[in-house]
Formats: sequence, C-alpha cells, structure tokens
Amino acid sequence: MFKRLAAAALLAATVLPATVVHAQRPSPPQGPMISGYLCCNMRTYGSSISDINYDEQGTSIVAVGTPARITAYDFRWFEADLAGKPQRIKNDYSRNITLADFAKRYVVAEDPKQKMAAFPPVVRDAIVAGKVAPGMTREQVLMAIGYPVAGENPSLDALTWRYWRDSWSEYQVIFDEKGLVKTVAGNPVALSRVLVPTP
Repeated sequence: MFKRLAAAALLAATVLPATVVHAQRPSPPQGPMISGYLCCNMRTYGSSISDINYDEQGTSIVAVGTPARITAYDFRWFEADLAGKPQRIKNDYSRNITLADFAKRYVVAEDPKQKMAAFPPVVRDAIVAGKVAPGMTREQVLMAIGYPVAGENPSLDALTWRYWRDSWSEYQVIFDEKGLVKTVAGNPVALSRVLVPTP
C-alpha cells in the first residue's frame, strides 16, 4: 500500500507541474491575415522591424509599397512576408493600441505607390529618400518615415509628432492648422538624417 501511494505521489509531482504551466500559458492574440502593401518606409535589422523605426547603422530600408502579407501573430509582434522575405514587425512602443490595429497600420490594402505617382516630384523624391519637407501632408510624412509611436503620440491629429532617429536623437514634425508640415525641430544629427535640405 505504501509503495502504491509513493508511486502516485511521484507521478503527481512529475506530471502536474507541466500540466499547470501549460494550462496557464495564454494563447497569442489573433488578428486578420491581411494581404496588401507596406504603408511606409520601415527600417529592418535583418528580419526584424520595430515601430520606433530607428535610422541606425546596420539597418536597411524596406520601401513603402512593398507587397506585404501577414502570416501570424504573437504577443507583441506580427509575422509578415514582405516581397518574399519573412519579417517580424514588433510593437515595442505602441502597446496602447491592439495588435490587430497595429498590424492594420502597417499592411494596407491600397498600394501607396499609386498615390505617390500623383504627388509633386519633390515630395516623391523626399518619400523615396525617407525624408520630410515643409508642406508635406500627414499621409506623405507617414509614407516617408512611418508612424510616430503611439505610446508617445496618442493622437495622429496632434500638431506635433515625436520621432527618434536613434536612442539619443529625438525630433518633432510640426504641422500647421491645415495639416501640412510647418517645420521639423530637433538636434543637428536628427535633422541631417530626416529633413530635406533647403536649396
């Protein structure tokens, strides 16, 4: 009898903890498996893109309008196929919006390049270069440099959007009452990377 009780206790000690851990693990959030296009120029470290979109050494640009297809969701990111290359787009600083809404920001149904074709050449050139010029609309700024992180920019209707080019170089895109870029403010390093030079 004692041997049977000891064996049952040993079995419970080895099986139950694994069962409890498995039962407590939440399922990843789900969202729509959208196919479309990348909303904006995004910077990648190999196969990883962050919503902060730092312009640091070692990054490369995945261009606005790149064909995009969401393939999976996890807790803080979604997986996407961008023109045949797998990428993980991470919600590092926009956690005040749902992951599904976050994904809808970046994978859009309409190809932004079709809209870009109607923009003035100076605006098209700025977007391709990932830069901002006075007079650009909010939509054009988004195409050029991506979304400002939602954690620091809860409303896209605000007159100032805060961005970072790296951990030390914050800059602000400032709009007028019509929603056009009035100026870009920041330290010289950030401005040299993001502002279209004046002739």
